[in-house]
Amino acid sequence: MWQGVELGEVVAALGGELHGDPRRRVTGLASLQSASDHDLSFLSQAKWQAQLATSRAACVIVAPDFLAAAQARGDCLVVDNPYLYYARLTQWWVQRKLEDSDQMPEPRIHPSAVVAPSAQVHPSAQIGPLCVVEAGAVIGAHTRLVSRVTVAHGCVIGERCILHAGVVIGADGFGFAPSPEGWVKIEQLGIVRIGNEVDIGANTCIDRGALDDTVIEDGVKLDNLIQIAHNCRIGRNTAIAGCVGMAGSTIIGANCTVGGQAGFVGHLTLVDGVHISARTMVSRSILKPGRYSGAFPMDEHHAWEKNAATLRQLASLRDRIKALEAQAKGA
Repeated sequence: MWQGVELGEVVAALGGELHGDPRRRVTGLASLQSASDHDLSFLSQAKWQAQLATSRAACVIVAPDFLAAAQARGDCLVVDNPYLYYARLTQWWVQRKLEDSDQMPEPRIHPSAVVAPSAQVHPSAQIGPLCVVEAGAVIGAHTRLVSRVTVAHGCVIGERCILHAGVVIGADGFGFAPSPEGWVKIEQLGIVRIGNEVDIGANTCIDRGALDDTVIEDGVKLDNLIQIAHNCRIGRNTAIAGCVGMAGSTIIGANCTVGGQAGFVGHLTLVDGVHISARTMVSRSILKPGRYSGAFPMDEHHAWEKNAATLRQLASLRDRIKALEAQAKGA
């Protein structure tokens, strides 16, 4: 039975300045709103400060600017970046619970997994239920395939990666040549190369390259239900939200972010430090860092219809303005 940890243990492991009782025991992590008097919580943004005063949390992780407000309600732990501290706390917390539990360790390779004899699986890697690792694939150290993950032939997964349920690495890219008799399949001859410390969300698909490889660099974080087509390259530490679709040969730089449901037409390049808003259609290369948006804002339906009708008339309005400008110059 999990007995929790003392606040002093948290500080000893992760640092921070505790204002309160180091012997106070906490048994859970929770939001400010839902926390009980046995939970550890955190305040990451000023807009949630109103919840701080009423939170029942045993202790709250806060930035130095909120020390006085936090002390007014009880114990607090002061750190420079509460959200980053919370992220590291969750990792430590899970590991600590595992160490204190009486559960039997999971098998390194689940009995229901299918691993080809020529695949290379590091002794520290974990292959979960119903996973498939095909011939010649490589799975790096401390990497975990959660369940129903497929790593196709020859693909390479680096170290300390997590591939969640339903991920498919190395399916054929969408390549067909038209002919009078119909479409002729182009064999996809590349592989997928995934770097270290990459997280890939459930049911995300990354296609193998047509000739060159599809490459996901170190530290990339991919959400659920993302499609990355053949010959794409995702730069180091880029994060991509759910339902993004990326056509072939798209190159994304390092330290980029992509909002949910954004789309890429393919054969384009984004430099480092580009941030794409949700539902944006990226139809050209972006060669200057910054934030880019292309979504049509939500509105009441009748107002949206009027705006949409106006958009359809923009081309004719442009032509009329050009004609009037030409008349004015000739007068």
